[in-house]
This record gives sequence, C-alpha cells and structure tokens, in this order.
Amino acid sequence: MTNTFHAITVEGAAEAYVRSRGKARYLSIEQAIRAIRTLMPACRTSDHELEEMLAAACIVQGVPVAFEVATADSSETKSSS
Repeated sequence: MTNTFHAITVEGAAEAYVRSRGKARYLSIEQAIRAIRTLMPACRTSDHELEEMLAAACIVQGVPVAFEVATADSSETKSSS
C-alpha cells in the first residue's frame, strides 16, 4: 500500500479555508491568513496577496468577510457581505 500526498497550492488552501467557514457569521481575513501561514509556514505569498485570494473566494462562495484594519491609534474591523 502506498500513501499519496497531494500538493496544495496557496490558492487551494485559501479556497478550502473559505469553504470550511461557509456557515459562519463571517470570515475573518486576519484569522484566515494566520491559519494558512500555520498550514504552510514556507509560504512566500504576501499578506496582501492572501487577503485578495481570500476575498475573491468569499465572493465566489457567498461568505461574508471581515477585513481587520490596524491603524496607528486603534484596531478596527470592517465587514462586507
């Protein structure tokens, strides 16, 4: 018996994460990026690129998304559906 491991792309990881959160109230971009970086520690994709991939996957899947924006004074959350 042989074990076959399939390579996962960053895009595939982003899409899978969004699908896994389909019934959630919203998807947190910050948490999604942290999860992808944990799954793929050698990932060279920038946070901005990951944010764009995740947002696009949310649009396709119809999942509301929250963009956390860090400012100099405070941290705020912007939500989009």
